[in-house]
Amino acid sequence: MAKTLVFLEHHDDAILKGALGALSKAAQVGGEVAGVLIGSGVKPLAERAGSFGAATVHVADDERLSAPLPQPRVDVIAKLVRDDGYDTVLFAQSVLAADVAAGLAVRLDAGLNWGLVDFDGEQGTAPQLQDTVVVDVGWSTPVRLGIFRAGALDATETGGSAEVKDVAVELEDFSTRAEMLERAHAEQQGPSIEDADVIVAGGRGLGDPEKFSLAEELAKALGGAVGATRAVVDAGWYPYSAQVGQTGKTVSPKLYVALGISGAIQHKVGMQGSNVIVAINKDPNAPIFEFSDFGVVGDLHEIVPKLAELVRARKS
Repeated sequence: MAKTLVFLEHHDDAILKGALGALSKAAQVGGEVAGVLIGSGVKPLAERAGSFGAATVHVADDERLSAPLPQPRVDVIAKLVRDDGYDTVLFAQSVLAADVAAGLAVRLDAGLNWGLVDFDGEQGTAPQLQDTVVVDVGWSTPVRLGIFRAGALDATETGGSAEVKDVAVELEDFSTRAEMLERAHAEQQGPSIEDADVIVAGGRGLGDPEKFSLAEELAKALGGAVGATRAVVDAGWYPYSAQVGQTGKTVSPKLYVALGISGAIQHKVGMQGSNVIVAINKDPNAPIFEFSDFGVVGDLHEIVPKLAELVRARKS
């Protein structure tokens, strides 16, 4: 019987939605399913993991694990895999997950597949070549590591409960050399783009930073968050916390509205998991129209205020 372990990454006293989605997928596939919570003061989160399909939740609760550093997490998970015989370890896409999975691949001599959108217990499914093809991927190692693409999986609550097991934390000497000196939260205007069902994102086509009020107005009308391209963030028009793309956040809202965004590949990889993409751009040859569900060629400065007005009228 397959034994699957899911890395339950958490921030601000909550397990990430993507991690719960990976847990739901593991439960759907079947076999023995467990989650692992690593940090300081994380034990209260174990009950929530049980309601998404984990039969067991391993809890490594130690003050030395309070900082979100990858190497101590590699130590904890590697020991669990060896001691308890897990053959599959699943992650939801994030910077920390990528670091931990890479470290585990080396430590356990395990195969790692990245960007999965599905998994059947034996093979994974992953888009390749800028999402122009979808391929089945496999593993040739006894231990399989997989990272799911952001937004690829739904988190399905089952209402179950999990057995909670405390983990004795044993860290390698080299794992304690790194120290996090300070954590700072980036400036954020409005709701977080990572959890929003609707995102209105602005690019250079807005014209100047003051015109981001158009994106904010439409986002407010739709009950969503405001995103931005790297170009406008680099220009100082909008905070980095709103940046979508390869060097920013990866998002997967139900609706993504792109205002004045050309659609460079660096931006595409951060939002291509959106359910519906609507682009408004005056350039009919903008690459973003190639992967949008709906496209409007026109002056966004005229279109967006009218669109926001229509949305508000519908809601009232």
